[in-house]
Amino acid sequence: MKNLLLFILFLGLTTSSFSQNNIISNLKDAPINGGFKMDGYWVWGSAVIKGDDGKYHMFASRWPNYIPFHPGWMVASEVVHAIAEKPEGPYKFNDLALGARGAQFWDGRSCHNPKIVKYKDTYILYYMGSTNPFEDITKENANQLTLDSKWCIAGRWGKRIGVATSKSLYGPWERMDQPILDVKPNTFYSFLTSNPSPLIKDDGSVVMIFKGRNYKDDGITYSDMSVSVATAPSYKGPYTVIGNEPLFSVDKFGEIEDACLWKDKNGYHMLAKDQRGKITGAAGDGLLAHSKDGIHWKVDKNPKAYSKLVKWNNGKTIVQGQLERPFVLVEDGIPTHIFFATMDGPGGFQNATKSWNMVIPLK
Repeated sequence: MKNLLLFILFLGLTTSSFSQNNIISNLKDAPINGGFKMDGYWVWGSAVIKGDDGKYHMFASRWPNYIPFHPGWMVASEVVHAIAEKPEGPYKFNDLALGARGAQFWDGRSCHNPKIVKYKDTYILYYMGSTNPFEDITKENANQLTLDSKWCIAGRWGKRIGVATSKSLYGPWERMDQPILDVKPNTFYSFLTSNPSPLIKDDGSVVMIFKGRNYKDDGITYSDMSVSVATAPSYKGPYTVIGNEPLFSVDKFGEIEDACLWKDKNGYHMLAKDQRGKITGAAGDGLLAHSKDGIHWKVDKNPKAYSKLVKWNNGKTIVQGQLERPFVLVEDGIPTHIFFATMDGPGGFQNATKSWNMVIPLK
């Protein structure tokens, strides 16, 4: 009994020291000219990796801004490759990595939410893909694109997670004809899978955080978001979802999305958006969680990692309309920058005139 009590005390001490929030106190001013934007496009969500050429390579989503931001991403997004000399940018468009390839493919109409990783000599681009069997969205019919439109009903229903590979960050990218993580009946991901955040271990095996939704009892409508973890012996799969219940949901901790996963000498760490504010106290703020194995997670005792109130290096402090898709750049085992998708306006996708990817350096 005494040994058991000592073990519990030791576990509590190590967990406490392990789960200290070192993000919110180390945010620097955001460079006003940093990040990535494109004229004529909505830009959203990025992942950055340092290439063998010493440059920083960003993979991001874009779609024409004559299409409504939401739900335009669901039916017309593509993944682009941009490059900068330093991590904060500014990043300049270089090439189209993943574009439309026809309705017959599972990802034929939309590729979104990229995450770039490398294993040995292979670059692996994780992303969400979707398709629909309808005509393209153009300037002429863009006003018909709503959440209840045929494009979005099919596009949302078809969301799945896939990978593309290349020996070079400049492509070409080889895409798979099937998603790596499909839906499964009678699970919390029976309706869709989305928003992958992978980490590849030294032996090539994968831990991946992902988002899912399930069908409700009526068999027609779908649930709120759940976030959980899947593992695989290699990036090619097969991927196995761990457990029958999600890590985070409306009923467990709270609804989150946009998870970003990284690892250091202390274990695994997750940065994500608190969708409703149940964990951090404010909807849309960032939360921090930790794990020793990537499977079992604990929310930080001081969970708030950032808020939508951003201090810029021109002296202005602004509440961003949206601040989503956090991505943590890690170099030599140390987080150095956090990238975000953001937009102007008072909040709400429908109230923005522009969106871009911004970056906040860490002290």
